[in-house]
Amino acid sequence: MRQFVEAIASKPGQDGRVATRQAPLAPEQVGSEIRDLRKARRITLKVLSGATGLSLGHLSEIERGLAYPSVKALHDIAAALGVNISWFFQNAESIDPVERDVVVRASSRRTLNFASGITDELLSANLRGSLELLLSTFKPGSSSGSGTYTHQGEEAGIVMQGTLELWVGERKFVLTAGDSFSFASTTPHRYANPGESEAVVIWAITPPSY
Repeated sequence: MRQFVEAIASKPGQDGRVATRQAPLAPEQVGSEIRDLRKARRITLKVLSGATGLSLGHLSEIERGLAYPSVKALHDIAAALGVNISWFFQNAESIDPVERDVVVRASSRRTLNFASGITDELLSANLRGSLELLLSTFKPGSSSGSGTYTHQGEEAGIVMQGTLELWVGERKFVLTAGDSFSFASTTPHRYANPGESEAVVIWAITPPSY
C-alpha cells in the first residue's frame, strides 16, 4: 500500500488538454487528487462510476487511498474528469511535504495545455478549498470558444501582459496590462486574445471549477 508508482507520459485527452508534470505519488495522495478534481468538476461518485465502469465501492477506496487504480482505470478516471493521466502526479520529488498543502513552487505547477492555445497553470496548492488561483497564458488569437458559458460562483482576475477581450453578458471589454475584472460566473461569459503577442492573466475562481 505504501509503494510509490511512476506516472507514464501519455497522449492528450479528447479535449486537447495535456498535463505536463510527472512524478511519483503515494496511493493516498493520488486518491486525494482524484477526489479534489472530481468535486471541483461537481461530478458525483455515481456519475464517475458510470463513466468509467468502476464500482462505487472501488472508486471510494481509491479516493481514500485504500486501493490503487490500474493504469487503465486511472486513464479512464482522467478521461472522465477531462484531464490527462499525469494531472494526478505532481512533481513530488521536489516538493517539501511540509509545503505541499500551502506552497506551489514554480517548478511544480500542474499545467494544462488546451488545443485552443490557452495554457493554464494551477497556482493553488490543491482544489479542496474555496478558492482556485490560475495563471493563464493566451497565445495570439486563442479564445475560450465562440460561445459563452456559465458555472456557479464568482471569478476575478488581472491582466499581467498583453490584451484580453472579455465578454460578460451583453457587454464586451478590452483589457490591457494592469486592468482587473470581477463578475458572477453565472453570467454568460467568454474571453479571447485579439493581439499579436501572448496575454497573461492571473485568475481567481470561487469555488474551484478547474
